[in-house]
Amino acid sequence: MFFPLMKLATDTTMLAAEAQMVIWTRLSQAAMGRGSNAENLLMVTEKITAFTEAASIIAAGGSAHKVIKGYRRKVRANAKRLSR
Repeated sequence: MFFPLMKLATDTTMLAAEAQMVIWTRLSQAAMGRGSNAENLLMVTEKITAFTEAASIIAAGGSAHKVIKGYRRKVRANAKRLSR
């Protein structure tokens, strides 16, 4: 019982840290004039898509672990794309 809860807490904490890095990168790029309208639109649309996927997982009886795992995958992909 304790291990799954610790795993969820660790994954959630990592998600928060990774998301902050993506936010910082996007804001830094925008402040330096390297942002684009396409990136701004992507920020909004991917949040809506991620929320819809998370709601679908929960509605289908999925776990919070699965939701966090999906969010982390998307955030890491953003971090990789933005670091280029």
